[in-house]
Amino acid sequence: MKKYILFFVVLTVCGAVQAQKQNPNYLNYIAQWQETAVQQQADYGIPASITMAQALLESGAGQSELAMNANNHFGIKCTSDWFGGVYYHDDETEGECFRQYYDAAESFKDHSLFLKRARYATCFEIVIEDYEGWAYRLRECGYATDKLYAQKLIKIIEDYRLDTLVNYVPAARDSAVVIKGKTERPAAQPEQKQVVAAGNSKKATVVRGSEPIRVITSNPEPPYVEPLTAQQEKQQFFIQHPKKKCNGLTYVEAREGDSYANVAFRMNVRERDLREWNDALGRDLKAGDRIYTSRKKTSVPQEKAIMWVHPGESLWTICQREGIQMKRVQTLNGFAPDIRVFRTRQKIYLAKVKE
Repeated sequence: MKKYILFFVVLTVCGAVQAQKQNPNYLNYIAQWQETAVQQQADYGIPASITMAQALLESGAGQSELAMNANNHFGIKCTSDWFGGVYYHDDETEGECFRQYYDAAESFKDHSLFLKRARYATCFEIVIEDYEGWAYRLRECGYATDKLYAQKLIKIIEDYRLDTLVNYVPAARDSAVVIKGKTERPAAQPEQKQVVAAGNSKKATVVRGSEPIRVITSNPEPPYVEPLTAQQEKQQFFIQHPKKKCNGLTYVEAREGDSYANVAFRMNVRERDLREWNDALGRDLKAGDRIYTSRKKTSVPQEKAIMWVHPGESLWTICQREGIQMKRVQTLNGFAPDIRVFRTRQKIYLAKVKE
């Protein structure tokens, strides 16, 4: 009898220790995003346990800088096909470009779409229940450079029993129950008839019962709208952003909601080129900032060759205002590259002074 009591006490203590190890922030995050993770499994075939573990690890349970400032919960970086918002953050190198989202739910969906790329195709050869296989395959496909990435995902899944997330029932899914990667519906079904929805070549299901007739379709595509050509996009941009001149150069002023990414797209130029023209690598665009449409000059007229600056003035702001390359001003004055704001009133040169 004493042995059984001792065994029960040991189990109780072990359970208490295990419970103490669970981070309250992790538990709150799981409760908040479990439905979204399950939905990604239903829509894209990615295990909910993997999605949640990656989100917890990459975002620090929503507490990372990227998660709080850019709604980026998976650390997804910018790619050549990304035309959304951007956020610059030091990661493996300084000032790396990360995707910025309107809300965190958009980040979860983009993560699923990101894993549907050909690079991760072999992951989908593994059954949804095998979270260990998924974790190691993601690492093999190069999702992360951390050699222990798979082990970290597995530990989070097992510590928080994320493999049981599939038992969660999404409220908006026609009372369907998601069980281990498949969807089961109640046995009793009303009469169904296949019809073709208006303006849609795909078949839709008309459900007949005591309720009014509903047309259900899985087609997510919006109505077709003729896209603007690159030239039309550029013309429309300059209508909304009138051209101005400075130092013989054309510039426009940024408006609320502009970013270097979407301005570059509408001007039909590379974002990196636009940033280099404006000394803006690692810098966000703000309303009222000047955006030069070509590379700035290396000097200004002689009457502006000498300038007195005041404490608190920004070197970048001065160079944008005068239409001169910041690197050139740094060279003319012997400034170190890390000088950004002047602390004292002083004289600087914007061009070589003729004797």
